[in-house]
Amino acid sequence: MLYVVSTPIGNLQDITLRAIEVLKTCDIIFCEDTRITKVLALHVGSNAKLVRYNEQDDNSIKNCINFLKKGVPCALVSDNGTPCVSDPGYKIVAGAREEGIKVQVIPGASAVTAGLALSGMPAGSFIFLGFLPRKSGKIKTLLESAKNFCKTVVIYESPHRILKLLEMVTEIFGTDANISVSREITKAYEETVRGNAEEVLKNFQARKKILGEFVLIIEAPEKEKRVKVNKYDKNT
Repeated sequence: MLYVVSTPIGNLQDITLRAIEVLKTCDIIFCEDTRITKVLALHVGSNAKLVRYNEQDDNSIKNCINFLKKGVPCALVSDNGTPCVSDPGYKIVAGAREEGIKVQVIPGASAVTAGLALSGMPAGSFIFLGFLPRKSGKIKTLLESAKNFCKTVVIYESPHRILKLLEMVTEIFGTDANISVSREITKAYEETVRGNAEEVLKNFQARKKILGEFVLIIEAPEKEKRVKVNKYDKNT
């Protein structure tokens, strides 16, 4: 059995009772960074063996699958949040399914839903872009495509790239676009800045230091009113 376990996105108290039970009963925990997962394991009282996985290394993934093939109960975690969602882990899940190994998910805290809730924006339907590409051209193309869907957009970003992203959002969605930027969600210095794109950009440009991991929410732009003409209309 492979358990895909969501872990806290910051505050360790956000671990679910079910996740604690699974982590305590599993023999092995596959993790991105053993140092980070060790803190969580100690917190929940798990004595499981920690095995680091590297999604870019096929041998690392095979090693994990071999443990599962032996019938060892294993948990898959990422450093924070849910594995496979803007985090590594999907290759282990795919490999387990190919071998006919049962996979079960243990849901938990999510930066996506937390960021949306903090934004105060409509979230009945949204587009999740996760972490964007490195190149400006690809970022611009992706943002322009997302804008055309006229839905709320959710993006993850790091502290050293957030200014560049805010500049591009202001350019593409317009200075009046309503946005929300949350950082350090569930942690001691949690903060949400909300306003139009120009206001939020100026807020961050004025800061001496920008720290924390970010969730950026862009409110869905209103659809442009267009007059549609039926080319088969008898009056044309």
